[in-house]
Amino acid sequence: MKFCSDLEADFRKVSNRELAIPMENYMKNNFTYFGIKTENRRSIFKSNYELNKLEVKSNFKAIAWELFQMKEREFHQTAIDLLLKEFKKNFVLEDIQLIEKMIITNSWWDSVDTIAKYILGGYLLQFPSETLKVIERFSNSENMWLNRSAILFQLSYKEKTNFEILKSECEKHKDSNEFFIQKAIGWALRDYSRFNPNGVEAYVNSTNLKPLSRKEALRLL
Repeated sequence: MKFCSDLEADFRKVSNRELAIPMENYMKNNFTYFGIKTENRRSIFKSNYELNKLEVKSNFKAIAWELFQMKEREFHQTAIDLLLKEFKKNFVLEDIQLIEKMIITNSWWDSVDTIAKYILGGYLLQFPSETLKVIERFSNSENMWLNRSAILFQLSYKEKTNFEILKSECEKHKDSNEFFIQKAIGWALRDYSRFNPNGVEAYVNSTNLKPLSRKEALRLL
């Protein structure tokens, strides 16, 4: 698509290997980078969006998926920015298929956490009747990033968080030796402790969380 080819051309013009190396190191060399800082990347995205607005608005899901399968991490970041811009509260039921594909493709904490909090979380706010079905499937998956997403999807819900679902997810995964799962449990509980400190403290003290999860959960208390 023209948007993707134009974006790639502009990214290549400003690629900077000196900046790319520390970015790649920070991500444990899981991804290749052009070496474009966030502000510049988003400026390039914005200008190409305006130039190709009709194409993008008509095909933003296909474009996002095309970008997400490309090599450099800046493409994946732009795909997420595009979905955040276009989805808002305009999901359709079938969008869970794209959301799941993006969670399990080129997975790392930076992409998964944003998708889980804002895109998966937003989808389930729009379709609350789908919550238990989707979260159970993600939670029971052998894919760790789907498990993490099931724990974190309510991060944007604040005081509207369903504490029973959160506790259920924590209980299901509390014995995991996976760092990203232990950290997610602690993060989700810590975030909710801003709205229900007594509930979170009582839960943490009544269950046997891993030390990392417990430490993170009680950080604000």
